[in-house]
Amino acid sequence: MADPTPQPLNIAVLTVSDSRTLKTDTSGRLLADLLTAAGHQLAGRDLVADDRYQLRAVVSRWIADPLIDVIVTTGGTGFTGRDSTPEALLPLFDKTIDGFGELFRQLSYEEIGTSTVQSRAVGGLANGTLIFALPGSSGACRTGWERILCSQLDIRHKPCNFVELIPRFRE
Repeated sequence: MADPTPQPLNIAVLTVSDSRTLKTDTSGRLLADLLTAAGHQLAGRDLVADDRYQLRAVVSRWIADPLIDVIVTTGGTGFTGRDSTPEALLPLFDKTIDGFGELFRQLSYEEIGTSTVQSRAVGGLANGTLIFALPGSSGACRTGWERILCSQLDIRHKPCNFVELIPRFRE
């Protein structure tokens, strides 16, 4: 049996940062480049300050948009006083994808050692939209995309992937 035809997804990218602008945002730009190179559509790109309510407002708007399949955030997953991406997103999730953060930290350990314990990468599902929060470094975004998301957002990945489940998320 032949592989299924690739299915492009509409993916939005949100950078959470107090110090970057869209022009200086290398991590968000990298994610946008990687997802389009994989055949997906960039459905939106924005940048918000490290403020859980601004972050929730943008993500909530994208969750409510039936044309957006996936949201990937970068930044705000550390331990400083302003880092609040997990706290902003967790209340929005209908379900958490616990394995995403666990696998990200395992893969990250290979690259940065025990410093990976400072990553609070999370994943979840809200209103049928997949949401993944990655740390703010370009290296972390590359790891998250190339070693997890790229294959899980590809219908051809076996034995299973998120794409084949998208039609069932709102059951």
